[in-house]
Amino acid sequence: MQSTEGDGQQHNPNNLLKDKNLLIIFAISLIAVLGVSSVTPAFPNLAKALNVAPENIGLLVTAFTLPTLLLGPIIGVLADRMGRKKIIVPSLLLFGIAGTACAFVRDFNLLLLFRLLQGIGAASLLSLSVTLIGDLYAGERRTAAMGYNASVSSIGTASYPTIGGALATIGWYYPFMLPVVAIPIALVVLFALKNPEPKGERNLREYLINARRILKNRQLAGLFLASAANFVLLYGAYVTYLPQLINDTFKAPPSTIGVILSSISVAIAFTSSQLGRLARRFRETTLIRASFVFYAIALFIVPFVTNMWLLLIPTTIFGIGLGIGFPSIQTLLAALAPREYLATVIAVNGTFFGLGQTLGPLLMGIAFGIGGIHSVFFAGVGFAIITLIVFRYCTCM
Repeated sequence: MQSTEGDGQQHNPNNLLKDKNLLIIFAISLIAVLGVSSVTPAFPNLAKALNVAPENIGLLVTAFTLPTLLLGPIIGVLADRMGRKKIIVPSLLLFGIAGTACAFVRDFNLLLLFRLLQGIGAASLLSLSVTLIGDLYAGERRTAAMGYNASVSSIGTASYPTIGGALATIGWYYPFMLPVVAIPIALVVLFALKNPEPKGERNLREYLINARRILKNRQLAGLFLASAANFVLLYGAYVTYLPQLINDTFKAPPSTIGVILSSISVAIAFTSSQLGRLARRFRETTLIRASFVFYAIALFIVPFVTNMWLLLIPTTIFGIGLGIGFPSIQTLLAALAPREYLATVIAVNGTFFGLGQTLGPLLMGIAFGIGGIHSVFFAGVGFAIITLIVFRYCTCM
């Protein structure tokens, strides 16, 4: 079933990076992370141009991310029963058309509608890019491919704000034109991606019963928990409250805050690109456990930093944790899930990290309200340690 196995070159990453299928998956992943970070630099000018209250501008993010949270499991079931391409190609087309349409509207309510449609298109892309890797590769090649894919996604996440910011200086609507690239990528997926698609639709009731039984697996539950925890810590402590700490403590401008935050993505990109080598020495469960140790160390350091640029130390440590942890979760999910239920399992995992994105700022906001900005990071330390203990219990069979 794997298109690139058994060639006797599984330890050579250069051969893997020449695989046309993997390059297409990279393109899908880059589109999957395009929808938020590329347009947020335009929000201040957009709010002025369309006369939007500052407290409402965040709806542009919520409208985009909500479909992923709600549609994830449904998309997984459809992809397992109908095939990956039949979901990915229409999703890319919808993402490209609705996303580009955002650049041509001048009414905020209509803009929210197109963002919602674009979010529906985006809902399948990240989980199915991971599913494709699970379909096409096995063993060390799968682990290496997951690492490379996480690295590429991180490069996109780090670079899109810069690209969007440059375009936003011309006009607030120019960053919204970037999704047009999803349309030619959809055609490439349709005609060039060679993936073993599911054969024939199965009885839906029987499929759902079996899927429910599979999802009750304790190891899968531990991995879902770890996925959610990753994003609780990333979006709660780092993305939401680290900028607040930098601004309050060091009075740094937004450009400097952006540089410090981007160091996380740089660390993720480098570390995840080395995942194939690390996986030859350590089990995936060991790497996942280690990631939460890295999170705890990084978050513990933050409140004690007295020089702003020394914050690059904990942000780098945190990025290393994400670089080894999250793609290892995806690799282990692909290994544990039966092939005919792979997309469903990966999509459910996507719902859990969407849940983490949503809950993270809320939970850390509670910590902030109780004890101030430093309590956010100490709460993060405790959360990382608790997650480590629970994950260890779930994966010790």
